[in-house]
Formats: sequence, structure tokens, C-alpha cells
Amino acid sequence: MGDAELEGTRHCQSYIIFLLVSVSRCLEIASVSLLGAEAGVLGHFLGVIARNPSILPINHSSWHDMPDANKNQALDQIKDKFSLEVSDNYLKQALGKKWRDHKSTLKKKYFKNDLSFEQKLQNPPHGILRYQWEDACHFWNSAKGQARERIGVASRQQQKFTHTAGSKSFARIANEQEATSGSNVGRIQLFDITHTKKDGSPITPEAAEIMEKLREKRTEYETSASSAGSAVNMADIDNQVIAEVFGPERYGRVRGTGSFVTPTKYFGSSSSQYMPSQGHSVQAQVELQVERVKQQLQEEMDAKIAAVQAEAAAREAALQGKVDDMQSQLANIMQMLNKNPPQDPPY
Repeated sequence: MGDAELEGTRHCQSYIIFLLVSVSRCLEIASVSLLGAEAGVLGHFLGVIARNPSILPINHSSWHDMPDANKNQALDQIKDKFSLEVSDNYLKQALGKKWRDHKSTLKKKYFKNDLSFEQKLQNPPHGILRYQWEDACHFWNSAKGQARERIGVASRQQQKFTHTAGSKSFARIANEQEATSGSNVGRIQLFDITHTKKDGSPITPEAAEIMEKLREKRTEYETSASSAGSAVNMADIDNQVIAEVFGPERYGRVRGTGSFVTPTKYFGSSSSQYMPSQGHSVQAQVELQVERVKQQLQEEMDAKIAAVQAEAAAREAALQGKVDDMQSQLANIMQMLNKNPPQDPPY
């Protein structure tokens, strides 16, 4: 291990020791529900673990490729300091997001710059092991890495707005609001809170339009239920309104509730009514398969183009080498002629 790697490892270890001491003083193996102020301490600690290259290396192309041994080592570090009321799967998902965010930050700051590729390889970020940085750079520079980046860029361009929750989870924001107001916070109200600026205005015109639609639809449902003499269940109304405005829920997620909340966990036995119908399900599967095939074809095409370019570059380099040799030989001949000019024949 070189000096840079040793320095990076010592830096990470020192930072983790500092944080462990701070957490121990604050919590002394606290019980964390992920709703109170302790959630912020846990979130910060997860970020430190995710940025530790000795535990979660950055030279894996995806979180899915991260070995289970590394994930379990990270879990052991967390459980050693926190008595948690959440599943291992939740922690792994949270760690995965922190790890991906960390890699994204490194890529934007140290890879997407004007330096040459060789210069990037020779200048790993502080605290990052050189061999991991080189592996990550080679992947980002590969046809597969660039194809994945294009897909991510296209996906983000389709996103019309983001939220204003910052590092707080939606569940934590809802809990704080309920503690302040003394009343439950529904999904529509939570959408308003998490898509509003500090000055009270919506984050984008698109967000304002959706907020207006949600309020109008909720008023219609409330009026209809009151006219029929039915009991008004605000949670059910919110779910129906959101499904009508946004469409069926996507598999594995529930809109307006933050990360890692699944329809089954949130809706329970009634989750099927908020999910796509069988026809929509088949269509979604077909569209997903089409996207996978398109991605595979694009990656194969990029790989072929890269191979052709590399072959052309090699041929050009070989040809240039021959030209240089010929020019060198010609220069030697001219030099010899200048030193020994031909004699005029005797008359």
C-alpha cells in the first residue's frame, strides 16, 4: 500500500473514531425510531460509513454488485452503536443511497473536469484509495459507464420538480409537523410541505399546478362523502386523490412518503386498488423489457464504436511510426551526404 493509500485510510479511521466518540456521548447505545432528532445522528453516521472506502469500496459499478460481506460489516458497525427498531433491509437501502450519493459527488467534483484521463487517475480525492479510484474512473470512462450516465441524465430530465425536504426523511417531517399542530399529516398536506419554499411559494410552477389539482379533487371527494352522509376518512380520500392525479402507484414505492416505503407496507391489504391493473402491469413489463433491450443494444453499439476507434487509433499510431522511421532514415542519409559530398569525376 502506497503513502497516499495509507494517508487516506488513516484519515477515514480518525474521522470514524471521532464520530463514534461523539455518538457515544450523545446516545450511549440509543434506541432509534427514525422519527426524532436521533434520526439525524443515525443518518450522519450512515453517511460516514458509506464514505469509508475500507468498508464500502467505490470501485463497484453498482450497490447490487457490492459483496454481502461488506454490507454486513457496515451493518455490524451500525448495530454496535445503535439499538434500532428497523430492519436490516431498510439499513442496507439507506446505506446504498448514501453510497451512491457519495460516488456521484466524487464523479462530479473530481472526474467531470477538464483534466486529461491520465491526470484524473493520478489525482485521487483525499481519503480515497488509489486502486479504487482508478477502477471507478475506468468504469466511468467505459462504454458501459457512459451509457449508464446517459440513461440517468435522460431520467432526471423527465423529473419536473424535486422536494425541499433536504436531508430529513418525509416521515420525520410529518412527525415534526404533527407534534407542532397536534393533528395528523396526510399525504396531500405532506406533499405541500415538502414542495414549498421557505417563503411559502411552490418550488416550481409544475408543483403549484399539481397542488391545486390535489386540493380541488380532495374538496370534491369530501363534498361527495358529506352529501352521501358517509363518514369522511381523510387518509382514504388522500390516497384516492393522489392515485387519480398521478396515476397508479409504481411497484416498490408510494408517492409522497419518501424512500423505502412500499405499497404493501403502506396500504396493507388494500394495496391492490392503488396499483396498476393487470393490463397496465403487462404494459409496464413490456416497456421495461423494451428499455432493457434498448440499453443493451446501446451498450453493445458503444462498445463496438469504441473498439473501432481504438483499432483506428492503433493503425494511425503504427503508420505514424513508420513515417517517423522513414523521415529519420532520410535525415541520416542527408546528413551523410552533407558530410561526404560526391567528388566531381576527373577530366
